Amino acid sequence: MNKSIVFQNLNKIGIALTALTAIGFATTNSASAASVTTLLQDSFDQENSTALNYDHFVNWNVINGSVDLIGSVGFYDFLPANGLYVDLDGSTGQAGTLQSKTIFNFQAGDTVNLSFQLAGNQRNNVTDSVTVSLGTLFNDTFLLPEFQGFTNFTRSFTVANATNATLDFKGIGADNVGLLLDNVTLTKSVPEPGSIMGLLAFGAFGATSLRKRKQQQSAINA
Repeated sequence: MNKSIVFQNLNKIGIALTALTAIGFATTNSASAASVTTLLQDSFDQENSTALNYDHFVNWNVINGSVDLIGSVGFYDFLPANGLYVDLDGSTGQAGTLQSKTIFNFQAGDTVNLSFQLAGNQRNNVTDSVTVSLGTLFNDTFLLPEFQGFTNFTRSFTVANATNATLDFKGIGADNVGLLLDNVTLTKSVPEPGSIMGLLAFGAFGATSLRKRKQQQSAINA
């Protein structure tokens, strides 16, 4: 077989292998090219004590009403084995808003993940509700019947414009009995510049290898 044809075939194989390798490299890095930061994680179990109209949370301020911190043995533990949790309609006749003490910063392109657990009031035959918001990024109202146990809720979205926001759980009601809240987690994911630079460097390496093969082929053909 002609040497020129052999080297042409080898060159085509090399190009294909380089392309496949680059695709695999990009695919692998797309799954790990984001840095995940936990902004808030709270099960309420670190609070010092349970109390009606509790307002000494580590991570939260209580505004526009009151909430109850319940769940310890013998103190309104309606759903045992869940540690401490919050009744969002406290004992003052006005449901409260649990607002994060931290004002979170988000940049365009950030992926935000929010998860939390809600349960029915476990006492009154009514459907209670709570409005959950993260500044202008997210706002939704959740309704649960009386005896629904703790249920996981998750929401994910991408930030369009840079903004600052607090995380708020606004109880709705005025009968001293509201939805129960537990296990709140807020994270954000941002692209890692190093992953992008690595991909560009690999592409440059591949281009250099192809150029060398072409130069070798030209020298042989000459």
